[in-house]
Amino acid sequence: MVAAIVAAVVVVLLVVLFARTVRIVPQARAGIVERLGRYHKTLNPGMTLLMPFVDRLRPLIDLREQVVTFPPQPVITEDNLVVGIDTVLYFTVNDAKSATYEVANPLQAIEQITVTTLRNVIGSLSLEQALTSRDHINAQLRSVLDEATGKWGIRINRVELKSIDPPGSIQEAMEKQMRAERDRRAAILNAEGVKQSQILTAEGQKQAAVLTAEGQRQAAILTAEGEAKAIGTVFEAIHKGNPDSALLRYQYLQMLPQLARGDANKVFVIPSEFSAAVGGITNALTGNSNSDGGAPETPAEPDSPARLPETTGGEDPASS
Repeated sequence: MVAAIVAAVVVVLLVVLFARTVRIVPQARAGIVERLGRYHKTLNPGMTLLMPFVDRLRPLIDLREQVVTFPPQPVITEDNLVVGIDTVLYFTVNDAKSATYEVANPLQAIEQITVTTLRNVIGSLSLEQALTSRDHINAQLRSVLDEATGKWGIRINRVELKSIDPPGSIQEAMEKQMRAERDRRAAILNAEGVKQSQILTAEGQKQAAVLTAEGQRQAAILTAEGEAKAIGTVFEAIHKGNPDSALLRYQYLQMLPQLARGDANKVFVIPSEFSAAVGGITNALTGNSNSDGGAPETPAEPDSPARLPETTGGEDPASS
């Protein structure tokens, strides 16, 4: 019985001894080993052996990038406005020994130095600059924090401002300003659209007028060319036909009624050549014309041109 108890105690001691001797460090973790209360070494991921009851392994340190969010902090701007700024911080532990022995509470230390730096940076900017210069503020915060936390074995990767909340009255004034700015831009865009529309309409009318004038010019040229060809054809036909004076007088008499045609014609003046043309045709019909086919030797010359009445009625015109 005593031997069994002793054997059990020995087994338990061996298990405890083995548990305190063999340690396994997971990936992306680091362990600090203290021997007799002093720093001995830093354990990397994997299995390692420790001296039982002599070496002590402190809690493992996470080497992955960590994210910490700080509650909104009231900050006074250069123009004496209190704004609430919410920040988020990304950091990585790159030296487990310094993070263990250089600072007691790393997260609390990072938060306090972040708030202090944020107040210094925002205090030198106006509200408008703070709202429009987030990248500049983030860069300044990261530079100051990285320098301060370097000796703690912590590297600041990124600092982001999640929100900047001005007072309610300032927000209302800013909304009115933005609404007025949007209305102004809309009016400008509308005016630009009307301007472009009028320009395009004027350009279209200009091109239409140019094309119309060009068409009229081409039509006039073609009409003139056609009339020229027609006159040339008639002239050539007349010369080829060798007409006598009697035929020309007859054609002259046929054209006189066309000269008097029209709704606005009230009075028609008979030219002096009318009696000569009539006399020439009469002589041609009776055979008493001159040998050259011209007018008679003593044509009747009217003292004054006679007038024909309107075509709607009235007395017969007086002959010479």
